[in-house]
Amino acid sequence: LPISIFIALFILLEDKGPIFYSQKRTGYKGEIIEILKFRSMVVNAEKYGAQWASKEDKRITKVGKIIRATRLDELPQLFSVIEGKMSLIGPRPERPEIEIELLQKIPYYNYRNVLKPGISGWAQVNYPYGASIKDTINKLSYDIYYINHISFLLDLFILFKTIKTVFRARENKFK
Repeated sequence: LPISIFIALFILLEDKGPIFYSQKRTGYKGEIIEILKFRSMVVNAEKYGAQWASKEDKRITKVGKIIRATRLDELPQLFSVIEGKMSLIGPRPERPEIEIELLQKIPYYNYRNVLKPGISGWAQVNYPYGASIKDTINKLSYDIYYINHISFLLDLFILFKTIKTVFRARENKFK
């Protein structure tokens, strides 16, 4: 909660826009769910439609760069976990608009939806942000591995790797 208050304050101070950003994602068994994130992009960043964020995306705010690098923009998704729509660990949910193309181009892509989506996952701790079909194929291989080897120990390992990722991003970001 204290971290969330500081993030909200910094977002407000930067551009006076909304603190949160709501997005539809594909969840368990293809159900459309709504997730909440701290806003990391300029207001109306997708006025021309849904698109993948790139590494040097001009739509990302200064605060957004920091909260994305540390993955703190994902904190509000804990509400989705409490609601039972998401899990702490699992394949990341994708946007339905983007998923339509992925389902057509990538065999077995929908296999990811056999589990509740997670805030963090095996793909997220082993592969950087993806912004292409090729990246998505690579991440899918991690998701399939996770689904086929799911266990409490693997979840625990992913949790620790997630925490390490957060701190490593901060070290690299602020050097």
